[in-house]
Amino acid sequence: QVQLVESGGGLVQAGGSLRLSCSASGRTFSSYTIGWFRQAPGKERETVAVIIGSGGSTYYADSVKGRFTISRDNAKNTVYLQLNSLKPEDTAVYYCAAGRFYTPVIAGRGIDYWGKGTLVTVSS
Repeated sequence: QVQLVESGGGLVQAGGSLRLSCSASGRTFSSYTIGWFRQAPGKERETVAVIIGSGGSTYYADSVKGRFTISRDNAKNTVYLQLNSLKPEDTAVYYCAAGRFYTPVIAGRGIDYWGKGTLVTVSS
């Protein structure tokens, strides 16, 4: 069993930065692929970034490439999402999720555990 808790969301001006954290319980954290997803009001959920258990492979949505960075510290059972050069269209609830396999998680499938989300609001 893995429990995920997101933190670090908030209100920021366009061009600003935030760092989101996804803290996990459980001794098998390093065996899970972790993804960050977001959902804006009235829109479908989208995959933002994904990192494999070892940290050796990462995926980014085209809309965030070059601006967001995903990383993980397995010793701390934590995955981070650094958000730079934020835009108003980045406003959403950001969720982290854990799954066993990298490719399905990128597609938003094969998710075993979800966090409850943290709100990021970017003002223009």
